[in-house]
Amino acid sequence: MLGTIVNTATIVAGATIGSFLNKGIEERYKERTIQGMGFVAMAIGISNISKGMTLIDNPLVFILSIGIGAVLGEWINLDKKVDLISKKYEGTQNPVQGIVIGVILFCVGALSIVGPIESAIRGDNTMLYANAVLDGITSIILSINYGISIALVGIILFLWQGSIYLGASAMQEIVTPELLNQLTILGGIFILGTGINILGMAKIKILNFLPALLIPFIAKVFGII
Repeated sequence: MLGTIVNTATIVAGATIGSFLNKGIEERYKERTIQGMGFVAMAIGISNISKGMTLIDNPLVFILSIGIGAVLGEWINLDKKVDLISKKYEGTQNPVQGIVIGVILFCVGALSIVGPIESAIRGDNTMLYANAVLDGITSIILSINYGISIALVGIILFLWQGSIYLGASAMQEIVTPELLNQLTILGGIFILGTGINILGMAKIKILNFLPALLIPFIAKVFGII
């Protein structure tokens, strides 16, 4: 799990650096950096979707994943639960909102999902090292706006990637290229939606779509992919 440890460390380091920079930066610069992250998130999302779409054999799986995942997510309504918590921190700097944005950007990305699987199955940490560089830069920008609370995302990421790593190690027969490509598309869709939210173009309840990530695994178990 060396790649995951490095990835976690860069987020914590970036959050620490950004929290110090936070004190001397005007609000308009903070706003502009967040908008920049919105554009970055959209670009990464579109890239992941395009990459995955060229490699999948069965596009129906990710379509059904979004549909079924949306229904399950809306039933659980995780977005509302998180929103109720975030309302306790109303203001220009909302640490809970920052953590939510960080979790989506760091944990739902294709690199963060596929990277631990590659590490577990092939012993290759290349994707996680690349992810560590991107997350380190992103955490600096996020912590400029949301403070040191972004370091908590590093702990969440460690638990997330660690769980994927252990799960992939135990289920190497199930994890196939087609399954990875389906997850890449879903991750790209979520990152794109996050970018749209950051830019204020719409209010998409991204958290309510997260159950969609389970559907490709179920499809694999039943031999659909």
